[in-house]
Order: sequence, then structure tokens, then C-alpha cells
Amino acid sequence: MSSYTTISSHTPPNTHAASDLQHHLYAAFLEQKTADVALRIRGSWHAIYKLHRVILIQAGFFKSLFTSGFVESRTRYVPHRDGPDEVEIIFDDPNITRAAFEICISRLYGGGPPLHLAPELIPTPNQPLTPAMSSETLLNPSPCPSTHHPATPRFLLSLLATAVFLSIPSVASSVLTYISNTVGPSTVVRYLNFAIGKGIGECDEDEPIAAVGLESVAEIVEEDDRSIITTDTQQMYVMDSLLEGVDNEKGGELNIKKENPLSDHASLYPSAAGSVRSFHNGLNFFYGGISDKVGEAAMCWLTRWGLDILQYEEPLVNEVGPPNPPEGSTSTGNRKRAVTIPSLSKGRTYKHSAPKIVVNQDIPSIWRQGGLDAKWARLVLSSDALFVKGEKERYNMARRVVELRRRVAISDEDEEQWKLLFERGIYYANMSFEDLLSIQKDTCSVTGKPFVPPSVLQSSHWDQSVLRHHITFRPPSSSSPPQSPSARGKELGVARTTAELIPLLVGTEVTDVSKGNVYFPVPVDSSSRIGDTAGLDGATMDQLFDLSSSRSSTTTSTSGLSPTSTSESNAFGLEQQCYMVADCIKHDPSGKRRWSPYPPIRFGVEYWDVDSLKEKSRLHSHTVWYAGSLWNVYVQVVRKKGVQLGVYLHRQSSVDPIPPSSAPVPLSSSFGIPLRPVVSFPDPTTIGMSMSRSSTPQSTRGSSSTPTSPSRPSSLPNSSSMTAIHASANGVSATIPATAPPVMPAQPYRDPRSEISAYFTISCASATGSNLTRFTSAPDTFSVSQSWGWKSSSLRTEEYLDVSEDGVGRGATQHISLRATIVLGLI
Repeated sequence: MSSYTTISSHTPPNTHAASDLQHHLYAAFLEQKTADVALRIRGSWHAIYKLHRVILIQAGFFKSLFTSGFVESRTRYVPHRDGPDEVEIIFDDPNITRAAFEICISRLYGGGPPLHLAPELIPTPNQPLTPAMSSETLLNPSPCPSTHHPATPRFLLSLLATAVFLSIPSVASSVLTYISNTVGPSTVVRYLNFAIGKGIGECDEDEPIAAVGLESVAEIVEEDDRSIITTDTQQMYVMDSLLEGVDNEKGGELNIKKENPLSDHASLYPSAAGSVRSFHNGLNFFYGGISDKVGEAAMCWLTRWGLDILQYEEPLVNEVGPPNPPEGSTSTGNRKRAVTIPSLSKGRTYKHSAPKIVVNQDIPSIWRQGGLDAKWARLVLSSDALFVKGEKERYNMARRVVELRRRVAISDEDEEQWKLLFERGIYYANMSFEDLLSIQKDTCSVTGKPFVPPSVLQSSHWDQSVLRHHITFRPPSSSSPPQSPSARGKELGVARTTAELIPLLVGTEVTDVSKGNVYFPVPVDSSSRIGDTAGLDGATMDQLFDLSSSRSSTTTSTSGLSPTSTSESNAFGLEQQCYMVADCIKHDPSGKRRWSPYPPIRFGVEYWDVDSLKEKSRLHSHTVWYAGSLWNVYVQVVRKKGVQLGVYLHRQSSVDPIPPSSAPVPLSSSFGIPLRPVVSFPDPTTIGMSMSRSSTPQSTRGSSSTPTSPSRPSSLPNSSSMTAIHASANGVSATIPATAPPVMPAQPYRDPRSEISAYFTISCASATGSNLTRFTSAPDTFSVSQSWGWKSSSLRTEEYLDVSEDGVGRGATQHISLRATIVLGLI
């Protein structure tokens, strides 16, 4: 012992560096030397892996297995002639594949092949629909290096499922980031299906079965029937029994205790009670907040780019003649019609209503048959976050999607979803009477029937008239002169609390009619990020599992609902905020939440070249009319201690000139058509949730809903600080930030009140659309020409700067736009 001490004391420090030790351990893994445990894996493959307990216990799964009092934790100090102890593990989760398992094990040893993400699958601010949408890229995909493992979308999902099952948070968090960074046209449906429990999908062509470079670490066991579970091993480890804490004996050797050390983490594993949900005729594997985070990213992308991707898909389905449905039926059952896809060797030009669209035969199916389920297509089309200019444009998009589906196949199940979409997913009460008449005459070219029942349009027109009456009617008074507009109440008095809705469920003749009515929640102050995966490094398994409930709000309210966890049940936080009476009561047990019977207006705004704005100058959106007032949204850049971007909802004066709206700089194509890539501005909300709420750009305040005597900003931009504007041939300024001529919307009537009470939500999408930040305001007082909104405390400029490979910025790109969706309602 003393000689050992002497030798050690004279050994130079760091002789065995950490890298040498890691290399030694990884070599032992590859050569299967000195192994003290052999894992017999049964699942989608059957193999034996000779490994080391001291390495495996880095994963929570193996730590519990080998250190928590189970039979497997009894280390034997007498060597066996037949090799290390054998432990059998059954993976009943089909999402766990051999390659993913081997990558996870290799990471525990500090090695394994690097992953190769195909560049054409990674969206960028300049190519937000990914380079894969280019026909040239599809014809010449980037090769995967021979030493790398291809990180296909299916493999990433399998690796995520495996890392969660084995409880390796470092792998799970990095893979979740990979998934978030690769949401695009070719991945979004697969990712969404995974989030709702449909699994990782069909195997990709040429996808490796084993991890690249690790083909020899598995001793493959050939058997005729892999479903047969034998008990001839020394020890049997059954996941279901362990996680349920049920006694189970196999060959008299394994006795699972009821004191289950994994009970606090059981929900992390697919076979834990409550985590396996019924799905059709199979199993639905759910991975808690991690599944929800994948679903959030997919839904954010679909609401951000849904309208854009539709232009690529429509040309791929040719027109067909209307079918002959059975008399008295709106459906042809499950009758299928063939899809006719043009043969495009190098893509072709499809002349659409806007820019030139290059159509490729490999355009993935999203809106077409074979893409989104009809239910999820409906949820996206009715979502408050869907980017469309207005409610009429939402209807037009919905009818295009439904006709696209009906040209290929009609089924009763899909028709139920389309019925819900057209009856409840679109707010016809916010359309003009001319639009309602047009929709009433609009019929499907496939079925020959109208999209919207006349009763829905008539009910919406009635709601329009009643709301107008609430706003404009002034009761006569014989004892005093009529009240001045400024003396009238700021609130219309139309909102009801949940407690006031409860009597509507009583079965009387009057309230039976009210049961079918829908109500819209009046929100509370909050801010939340959906789909964001930033800051996951170092997260524990518990933190990853609770991702969907880690959203934050700027205020805490005891009188209403605060932001809830995202999940499949609420379309991962992006569902349409519209509820039946019973649902209102279910969502608010306190009975204090307020609800409006009149739908809010939903519209999208878009800004180009915001990074070119000078300090405190404004860039406006188009102006809309709603409930007797004019509204627009403007953005403003403030450069104090960094860059801040403010987004403000503005009640426009009907006397002041309408401000010009942001527009892309016209670029001429070879066909003389003005073109501009439609891409996204950087997320103004990558702010670490540190922001101030402002009544004007000059006056900020906290999250309280009471204004602090804000100043009245002019509706016009500060022209002295704007970039010079020169008129172009089509009326759009040719310099940046460019603007289009102002357009005054039609005003059926005016709200005579100088002050009104309104609530609103502003949802800002990130550059590539895989996440968004949502600001929600409780009812605030809007005077004429007053603005309310938020400004962020920081910006991630790399999202909209052209960054070179060495990380050096080359200047802001000129093809970036900021998109936001607005929800605005009166009470």
C-alpha cells in the first residue's frame, strides 16, 4: 500500500487525462471487454449487448434498475464461465428502434457517431419553407458523411422516445432542439402525428437499422417469432411489472417490490399507468411535456405557413367533376377518387393569384389527402393564430382546403369536421353583408352544395345587428338632455360571468335555445411562449416532462383563467377560443370569468424591413374596421441599451388620415411580375419574457390594466425619422421600409363613444415559424388615437441577420417580414 502511495505521489498530474479515460471507456464498449452485464433487448429487434453497470447508471432507467434494491442490483463478485449477468429488457414501445437505442448507449460512453441533419430540412429566415421546397435541392439532396448517422425526422423522433424511456435528459433535450429546428413542410405532419400518439411513422428509405459505426456492438438473436418471450435467461426484467409495482416472479429469481422506486417518475415512461392512451386499435404512446412541445412547434408552423404552403399543393390535384351523391345525402360515404399528380421532372411554373410558384412533384402532403387528419386541418383553419388577412380570407382558405380534399375522397368522418369548421370555426358576424350574400351563393364544385348553411349566415347577420344596437343606441330621456358621448359607459354591458351562464343549462323553453350559443372568453393579462425550446441545456428529466406547464404569465389573476398547460386537448395552446355554455362552466370552476356572446375580430398584420426602421419611427399595418371603430397595428424600434421592438394596437381616428401600410419592396421577375420572398421577420419576442407593457411608445407601465394618463400619439408615422420614400409604378415605395398607399375600409357605422373598453391578443411568430409569443391584455380603455401594446427588452438579431459560416454578421437581409395575428373584442 505504501509503495502504491509512493508511486502515485511521483506520478505527474493529469497523466490519465479525461479524454484518455473517455477513449478507454468507449473502446471497452466497442470491443465488449470487461463487461459485467449483458442486456438482452426484445422489441422491434432482438439482440444482446455486453455493457458496464457503472456506465449505464448515468441513465435514470438503469440507475433505478441497478441501484434500487431489485434483483439486478445484486452485483456478483465471482466471475461466471458463461460471461456477465444477463438481464432481459422488453421494449413494448414501437417508437424505440435499434439505431436510437445504440446511439443513446454510445452517448453514455461519451462517444457514438455524430448526427447529420440534412441542410435541405433546416429552415432559415431566407428560406423559411426550407431549401427542400426547391426542385434543384430535391433533385440533388446533400449526401450524409459515411461516419455520421443520418438524423432523419423519423430517427429524431425515435431517439427522443428512447432517451425519454431510458431517462437520459441530455440526449432528450438536444434532440428536442433538433426537432424544433427542423419543422418544415416535409416534417410537420410527422411531428404532429408523433405528438398526438401516432408514433414515428413509416421507415424512411435507406434508413440504417443499426447506428452507423456501431453495427458490431449488438449480437443479433435470430428467432422465428419475436413476440414469444422466453424465461431461460438468468434474470427477467419486465417493464410493465416494474412500473406498476406489481409482484412478479420469473423462474423464482425476480421479485418486483411494491415499494417502486420509479413511482415518482412513472409517467415518464410509455408503459407507466396513465401514459398509454387508447388510440384506434393500437397503443398511443405519450411522453408528457416533451410530446406537447413537439406538438406546439408543429402547430405554430402550421398557423404561420399554412396559407403559403397551400399555394404549392393546390396545383397537384387536378379538377374532377362533381360526384353524384345519394339523394338527400351530402356525402358519398367512403368512396375514393384517384389523385392525379402531374409528372414534373424539374418542376413547373404554376400561375397563381400572387407570386410565381414553382411546383415540384415531391411537395409533401399537408392540406392534401394523406396529410393532416381532417380534425387537425379544422383546428388549424379555425385557430386564432392562423395567419390570414381577415375572416373572409379565412373562409376562402377553408373552402380551398375542403375542395382540395373532396376532389380526392369524401368520407362521413371528414364531412363532420368540415361541418364544424364552417358552422363554428369562422366568424361571419365580422364580415360585411355583401360578403355574407356572396358566401350564401358559394357552392362546392365537387358536391354542388353550399359550404355554409343559410341559418348560420342569418344568425351571424342578426348578431351584427344586435351588437350595432348596443353600440349606437342612446335611450331617450325626458328629464335631462341626451348624454354626451364622453359621458356614456366605456363598457357595452354585454359580457356575462360564468355564474350567470349556469342558469342557461336549466331545461326550460327559453334557455334550451341558449344552450347552443357559443361564448368567447374575456382574457386576463398574460404573456406566454409556445413552441420555444431555448434554455433546455442542463434540464432534468422532470423539467423536460413538465415543459408544457412551464409557460409564464405576467400577472396572476384570481378572477379568471390564467394561461393553462398546452396539450393535445387544446391544440397545443392554439385552439380557437370559442366555447359552448357547458364548456365555459367546465373551464371556470370559480364562476368569475367573463364571457362575451359576440365574436372578436381576428386579422393578420405583416411588416417588412423592420430592422431598417429608425429609432421611434413607426410602421403601420393595414387599417380594419370593427364594431364602429377603425384599428391598425404599428411597430416601433427603440435602441436604448440594446434593441427593443414595440408592437401596438391603435384605435385610429376617423378624422385623421389613414397611415400608409407596410409593403414589400417590389422586385421584378423575368415575367415582369412583382415578386418578393414571403418570409418571416425575427421573433420580436425572443426576449426572455422580460418586457414592459406600454400605452404609447413614449409611456410605459407595468402589467396593470389601469392606464397612467398616457399621451395621445398621432396616428401618422414620424415621417422625419422614416427612411426616404419614393413612389414606384405600382404605388409601393421603392425604398425601405416601403409602404403602400393607405386604404380606408368601409364603415357601416361609427361608435360615438370617445372611450371604449376592449381586450386583445397579439401573437408574434418566430422567423421560421416553429414558435410564437403571445401577449394578451385584459380589457383596457381605448380613447380615440390611443395605443396599447408591448415592447420587448431584447432581440436575437441572428434570426434576421445574414450570418456567415464563421458567425460574423454580414448585415441585415432585405427579405424578412414580421407576421402577427390579432384578436380584438369589445365588452
